[in-house]
Amino acid sequence: MYKITAEDEKKLVKLGPYQQAILRLLAEVPKGKVTTYGDLANELSRRDSKWKPSARAVGTTMRNNPCGPYIPCHRVIKSDGELGNFRGGAPGAVKEKAKMLRDEGVEVVKGKINLRVYRHKFTS
Repeated sequence: MYKITAEDEKKLVKLGPYQQAILRLLAEVPKGKVTTYGDLANELSRRDSKWKPSARAVGTTMRNNPCGPYIPCHRVIKSDGELGNFRGGAPGAVKEKAKMLRDEGVEVVKGKINLRVYRHKFTS
């Protein structure tokens, strides 16, 4: 779990409430674990029913994360275990994402992660 700093807070307040909530939730995902766009959307909705689950909105939030890599958008993957995009689809970015995850102890095989092993379980 990443503890959000005062410097992060300065960046987060410039975002909308949904984006702030998603990034605060993402900060709970520890090294060595991943979550999915859908898991984040569903967990936020579970914690606060005013938010409707939207994996697409989570993806947009990840793309615009002003606090990366500290608030770890590289730990968000697709629901089928594929890595998904990173850094807005920049060339070489998905390989960089795979390396970051491997460096944290997550096994990436043929561009996929075994969610049964590495999926973060949210608690509140």
